[in-house]
Amino acid sequence: MSTGEKLLQALIVVAIFFAVVTLILTLTSRVRSRAGELIQSMAFVLPAVGLVGVGLLYPAINSINLSLKDKYSTKYVGFDNYKTIFTDADLLRVLGNTALWVVVTPIVATLIGLIYAVLTDHARFERTAKAIIFLPMAISLVGASLIWKFVYDDRIGLLNAFTDTVGLGRHHWLINSPWNNIWLIVILIWVQAGFAMTVLSASIKAIPTDIIEAAKLDGVGGLKMFRFITVPSIRPTLIVVLTTITITTLKAFDIVRQTTGGNYKTSVLSYEYYRQSFQSANWGLGSALAVLIFVLVLPVVIYNIRQMRKLEAR
Repeated sequence: MSTGEKLLQALIVVAIFFAVVTLILTLTSRVRSRAGELIQSMAFVLPAVGLVGVGLLYPAINSINLSLKDKYSTKYVGFDNYKTIFTDADLLRVLGNTALWVVVTPIVATLIGLIYAVLTDHARFERTAKAIIFLPMAISLVGASLIWKFVYDDRIGLLNAFTDTVGLGRHHWLINSPWNNIWLIVILIWVQAGFAMTVLSASIKAIPTDIIEAAKLDGVGGLKMFRFITVPSIRPTLIVVLTTITITTLKAFDIVRQTTGGNYKTSVLSYEYYRQSFQSANWGLGSALAVLIFVLVLPVVIYNIRQMRKLEAR
């Protein structure tokens, strides 16, 4: 398809959108009453609800249905696919790898971002320092993975060049298990630390100055200021950052795909879903893995929403 044809399609879609909106406004504007306002609201809300149902609700229900079927989606096998996830040795290793990612990545990335935000706050080089750590956020996870794959390379890798120079020898960083999982986690931490720093820095700057000044008058400073004033004041933001990075970690597909391809005992849930569904064509087991990811993400999202509501109620 040529560029001109793509542009024409985009213009047609925009024209259809404006035509639908105009039609809705024309039909509903004639009703001048409270019921008319309700009808107008529903006219705009129902299409969005319909799209959510088609784009999110139906695929979710279909995935649950497929997870209860066999490899070829021809007959129902109950919870056999879920039983396989928690009994198969390879899939248990995948669950263990995922748990390692979820525990290490959010905590370390948030901690690095928090410390960096505190140390650079009101410093002369604040903007430059923050820009440096934020730069990886501008890179896609695929790009970041390729960069670090060269860093970890056995022959020309920067890390091996360093360890060889200091007398520690050369190593196969992405092959030796279980440490290769840690080196992959480093990539996501490198990217997410910038996000944590940016959000937490904004939250730190929003702390009322009178609280800080009162603490200083009471002789609070240094680590005590950080522990008793800074951290409690930005606690809601810390929770949001931790939960956001946790959700991102559960969906960490790109890094594993671009570096090891799930080999050398490095596969995680999101990549295993891809491998089972699209490489092995095992739709039953792949769908069960997708449902499991959803179940793991759901409590994190609910907790995040509750914390945000508490923050808004203050």
